[in-house]
Amino acid sequence: MGFPKAFYRRETAQVARDLLGAWLVHGEVGGVVVETEAYLGSEDPASHAFRGPTPRSRVMFGDPGHAYVYFIYGNHHCFNVVAHPPGRAGAVLIRALEPRLGLDQMRTRRGSCTMRDLTRGPGRLCQAMGIDRTLNGADLSGGFLRCGPLPGGQTAPLGRPCRSPRVGLTRGRHEPLRFFLEGNPHVSRGPCAVSEVP
Repeated sequence: MGFPKAFYRRETAQVARDLLGAWLVHGEVGGVVVETEAYLGSEDPASHAFRGPTPRSRVMFGDPGHAYVYFIYGNHHCFNVVAHPPGRAGAVLIRALEPRLGLDQMRTRRGSCTMRDLTRGPGRLCQAMGIDRTLNGADLSGGFLRCGPLPGGQTAPLGRPCRSPRVGLTRGRHEPLRFFLEGNPHVSRGPCAVSEVP
C-alpha cells in the first residue's frame, strides 16, 4: 500500500526528508529511497513551478501524491512526487534508490553496470524502474506505480539522514534541500553534508 494523501499535503521539504527509507515500486521492480531533493513553488528559482503553471509543470500544482515525470537533456527521465500544502506547488525529485526487487529486470534495462550504479541518480533510476512520461500524473497511493512505507521483511537501508545543497543547479543551488542517507553506496555524487537531520 502507498502513503495516504495526507502524507504529501505538507511542506515539500518535510516530505522530501520523510521519503528517505520509503518503498518505491513500479510493477515487479522496486527498492528503498535513499536520496531526494525538494523543489518548491514560486519562491524557488530552481523549481519548474517558479513561473507558474505550464503544460509541463501543471501537475506540480495539482493534487499531492501523484507522479511528476519529465524528460531532460534529451536522454533521460526524472521521477518526482508531487508534495505541497493546500494552495501551493511543489515536488520531490527521487534521486537514488537502493534496489531490492526485480534486480534481473533492472539489469536488463540498464545494460552493463555495477550494482552500485543500477539506480544511483535520477536518470538511471528511471531507466532501471521503467519510469517514463506515460506515468506523469499517476496516483502513487496503491496502483502499478506506488510509494509507501517499507514493508515487513525489508530491512532499513544503511546510512544516517543528512541534508546538503541540491546537485547540478545554477539557480537556487545553495539551498539545503537535498536529503540523503550518508554512507549508503547508492546515493549519487554531490556536495558534503551540511547537517544531520533527526
